[in-house]
Amino acid sequence: MKPSLAKGTRDFTAQEVSRRKYIINILQNNFELFGFQPLETPSFENLSTLTGKYGEEGDRLIFKILNSGDYASKVNQEDWDNKNHQKLISQISDKALRYDLTVPFARFVAMNHGKLTFPYKRYQIQPVWRADRPQKGRFREFYQCDADVVGSESLLQEVDLVQLYLKSFADLRIPVTIHMNNRKILSGLAEYAGITDKLIEFTVALDKLDKIGKEGVVKELLEREISQESIDKLEFLFNQSDDALENLLQLKEKFADSEIGLKGVEELEFVLTQSLNLGVDMQNLVFNITLARGLDYYTGAIFEVKADEVAMGSIGGGGRYDNLTEVFGVKNIPGIGISFGLDRVYLVMEELNLFPEEATTQVEYLFANFGGEGTVDALKLIMQLRQKGISAELYPENAKLNKQFTYAEKKGIKNLVFLGEEEIKNGTITFKDLTAGEQKTLSLEEFLSL
Repeated sequence: MKPSLAKGTRDFTAQEVSRRKYIINILQNNFELFGFQPLETPSFENLSTLTGKYGEEGDRLIFKILNSGDYASKVNQEDWDNKNHQKLISQISDKALRYDLTVPFARFVAMNHGKLTFPYKRYQIQPVWRADRPQKGRFREFYQCDADVVGSESLLQEVDLVQLYLKSFADLRIPVTIHMNNRKILSGLAEYAGITDKLIEFTVALDKLDKIGKEGVVKELLEREISQESIDKLEFLFNQSDDALENLLQLKEKFADSEIGLKGVEELEFVLTQSLNLGVDMQNLVFNITLARGLDYYTGAIFEVKADEVAMGSIGGGGRYDNLTEVFGVKNIPGIGISFGLDRVYLVMEELNLFPEEATTQVEYLFANFGGEGTVDALKLIMQLRQKGISAELYPENAKLNKQFTYAEKKGIKNLVFLGEEEIKNGTITFKDLTAGEQKTLSLEEFLSL
């Protein structure tokens, strides 16, 4: 049978792995500079841990794991005959691959809150899985790089996370815009339009604006039984000015009778103002009133990051979730977090040609194999180079020199080293810089001190 990959997954070559490590190292360094500590959680969780946390669409995309053994033996026959998949899932599966890193983190906090020092700041860089439809920048297996703070309601956490985003993307040399909103503002909009009971339906539809446009959002709102009268009251959402503070002022007028809406405006105004006071360019920070983010657990600020020069969708996102640990029986642990989408960040950097040469791991020296006793001398010299932290290897066979040259060129090795009988006799070494095409002969001492 011809081998193939599972849909939505990829293999990574040596160059791709090295470049991904380059991104991860920059993010990890910044996470730690900002006071975050590492955490890892299992690849799969109890299905009950994950379901009900992401909304209807999110739950649908969770990869369920079949129970071991004869999983069908305990299935209710009536449910099987009626193909009642909702009831069948709980009978044949009690585990699932994690959908994101936030819910498993909330589960960890709930289980360990008595041992943690609050505010607790953690970062996590691990793969997640979603049964989504694969397309450009969207995979079924992908990495998230998260930084979260729990145990603090201070809006200074939002300000700090904006700084973390901007510094990290500046270090990666990716020009970005951070789009911001607040779920309390969305709740205020629902009150203003008289659709409080349809808040989830409203935010899910609004979150698709970038994908389906205004007409698509309006159509979906009508399909979700939101009246045309309410939609007309929300028409101003699609005609915002470029001045964030002016848009917030407009909202204050509309939210005169909405306490939660005014609270959202106040919170967002604080974050924007403090960020500006810290020197953030307003062009890098945008109040996007239509930003909703479809996950149900957000309660306050929400973020989405987009690359300025590449059509890729969001390359980062996050928000405040003040009630998430409550579903695990632990109250009063507010939280906020952001995520970097490693795979999309990689694609943006590749398209903009932003990877430096050092982001690709290369062998510094390949020693040509001439056979005989010289092989041992070569291995001794290779050992000395490795002890100095310099990568080197010996071509394994005594093959024709052309073949060894070809191997070095295809593998991107920088230098080909010759240690033949003449060099051994004279205590020298000859090496060729395969990039510049220059060849040198040095004493062993000179070579080892390069």
